[in-house]
Amino acid sequence: MICLGIEGTAEKTGVGVVDSDGKILAVVGRPMLPEKGGIHPREASEHHGHWIPKLINQVLGESSVGLNEIDLISFSIGPGLGPALRIVATAARALSLGLNVPIVGVNHCVGHVEIGKLDTGAIDPLTLYVSGGNSQLIGFESGKYRIFGETLDIAIGNCLDHFGRETGLKHPAGPTIEKLAKKGSFIDLPYTVKGMDFSFSGLLSAAIRSFKKGIAIEDICYSLQETAFSTLVEVTERGLSNTGKDELMVCGGVAANKRLEEMLSTMAHERCTKFYIPKMKLCGDNGAMIAWLGILTYNNFGPMDLSSTSVIPKYRTDEVDVVWVSSRPTYSKIPEGMLGKGAEANIYSTCWIDKKAIRKDRISKSYRIKELDERLRRKRTKNEAKLLTYIKNLGIKTPVLYNIDLRDKNLVMEHVEATLLKDFLNDLDCAFNSPEYSIKLYYILKSVGETMAILHNGDVVHGDLTSSNIFVDENFKPILIDFGLGKFSNLLEDKATDIMVFKRSLKNVDDFVDKKLFDVFLNGYSIKTKDNIDDLLNKMIEIQKRGRYTA
Repeated sequence: MICLGIEGTAEKTGVGVVDSDGKILAVVGRPMLPEKGGIHPREASEHHGHWIPKLINQVLGESSVGLNEIDLISFSIGPGLGPALRIVATAARALSLGLNVPIVGVNHCVGHVEIGKLDTGAIDPLTLYVSGGNSQLIGFESGKYRIFGETLDIAIGNCLDHFGRETGLKHPAGPTIEKLAKKGSFIDLPYTVKGMDFSFSGLLSAAIRSFKKGIAIEDICYSLQETAFSTLVEVTERGLSNTGKDELMVCGGVAANKRLEEMLSTMAHERCTKFYIPKMKLCGDNGAMIAWLGILTYNNFGPMDLSSTSVIPKYRTDEVDVVWVSSRPTYSKIPEGMLGKGAEANIYSTCWIDKKAIRKDRISKSYRIKELDERLRRKRTKNEAKLLTYIKNLGIKTPVLYNIDLRDKNLVMEHVEATLLKDFLNDLDCAFNSPEYSIKLYYILKSVGETMAILHNGDVVHGDLTSSNIFVDENFKPILIDFGLGKFSNLLEDKATDIMVFKRSLKNVDDFVDKKLFDVFLNGYSIKTKDNIDDLLNKMIEIQKRGRYTA
């Protein structure tokens, strides 16, 4: 089977031809380069309308495939700019009807992952997808590509391009920023990580203010790039730690940045993780990824009716059923001599006077520049010690803090004999087969909800509330750990983000089960909270909708 794929979700028009053996016969594209400002949807659609016929002729010539040899038409049905998507869909329908061949519409983001796997040979990678419109951490779990983390406001490519527009750099700004950064020195800019999610709007605003103050553009570019990329790599490492995957892949247009590649490669090497990056022509938006995903989709679901080919501008990555991928067992890579290894710290067994204890070393990260690394490690170590002490007064169980060493960035704490909530959730087969286990799980999640409400009532947010940071004791009561990202806050926004992070950490089983588990958590939370639970949930929905592509 030979498939012709058409891509046009934003400013780049792409066409590719791929066969069912995974051979890329040809891939061509044409980006729109705005003279000023950003991408205008109408101008992008006009660009596609002009270039699609020309690129189809070009790709057929380069592939030595005739129109009569095309067996399938695939197009990017979403996510993307509505007017641009509609032009692409119209062209695909016309080809399908004219050639009398089947048609399928596919998810643009999933296309990036699948063409990356095809090109690199990766089997089950955690994928950092970074482009102008998307910044997501994607991994396969239980039949779908789950979003383990993503931007809460703007994508990294958008951040860089917006800074470029404000400072007079040509579009796209990424390559120019990368070049200027090589001549710069570090200045302090905001660094925002919220659990597995991240934010760039505050960083962007601070960078623009610095430019208006007259700070050297080279210094701003260097600091903007180092801060933004460190955020992405940190969250990616958290994803590797939480999922146990042993492969990492980066894709999207921003993957062309050599500094980002270097940082990701360094982190992966230190975690004994295989690192993959597709060929540059396949990292950005391209028609080959649409054609290859079209073949996978057609082989498993058959063709689409023309009446079902309406575009989906807000088509989420995790809405696609990915039946052609099988789960692989994950492995916990804990080096010999360690009790545990997280994304931020190494855990060692030790003693404090005559008590069994653990030492948490917040280790230096080679991928981060020294100035940023030192600041983050010191701040988070100090912050965690302060919050652990304070939270005890709220009646919440946490490990007892024995010692803090700000020079070496480590804490010595009580050794907790308990089970991670993550391990309970990973054993859900027991819940389905054992009523007793189901009752325990219900009780645990309800208790976690009550505990989090008490924490929030005390104006403290955890900052990284995942199932990997909650222990469960012998009485099935929660013990909270890892407050490095925590802070004092009475803002509804921060509390809602905490809950949203926890909800996402449940997304590893089955959509129906995940909702049931989260509902139990909310039931417990609503019993103890002083806030209006409806206001909190509405705020969480508002936060979720800030991303460019939201359901």
